[in-house]
Amino acid sequence: MQRIPEPELMDKAGQVLAYAQADFATSDAAMVERLAQLCGDDPGTALVDLGCGPGNISLLLAAHWPAARVLGIDGAPRMLAVARERLAGASPDLAARLRFKQALLPLAIAGELEAHFSAVVCNSLLHHLHDPAVLWQTVTQLGSPGAFVYVQDLRRPDNAEAVEALVVSEMEGAPEVLRRDYRASLHAAFTPEEVQQQLEQAGLAAQLQVASGQERYLEVWGRLN
Repeated sequence: MQRIPEPELMDKAGQVLAYAQADFATSDAAMVERLAQLCGDDPGTALVDLGCGPGNISLLLAAHWPAARVLGIDGAPRMLAVARERLAGASPDLAARLRFKQALLPLAIAGELEAHFSAVVCNSLLHHLHDPAVLWQTVTQLGSPGAFVYVQDLRRPDNAEAVEALVVSEMEGAPEVLRRDYRASLHAAFTPEEVQQQLEQAGLAAQLQVASGQERYLEVWGRLN
């Protein structure tokens, strides 16, 4: 099945509300636990969450590693408004270590952000990008030498029938906006083979590895030289 790109930003009011109200606690916690497992529970003390959306993963990162400072980056203003609202209700310690920034990839950020982070984390951003090379460019731009990288994303199914089967099984009872977006995201996702080619083109194939995760995911991880 050929890839069909979807809009890069998720920022429509109804869309943002649906994602803000959805319960992704189990899958979000599983991702953070997987990151902890892969990095030996030591991602360092400066973490960046690319495509942070409403801040779910960013908040979990800051809570899981209380010595770390976390920056969540996203291009959608409404999504970041939800993230900042959630941060306002967090503990003072956590709120002091977590901040959010609106920015589009590729980043035009100089100064304190370049080659600064000990871990670069990204959940479900890759399939939104029309040019996936910008993600790997940003990973190398923001990761300091030895930085741990963990990217989790959807994996494109073999055919439309498999897409519909996943929509039925994974989105039962979900609002139509989430079902629609999930279907579009599955069509827009990459295969592990395509991601491997991206890593080779970015000069990262010797540092990062890609593998199939669960039925619907792929993951990329490793340390930057």
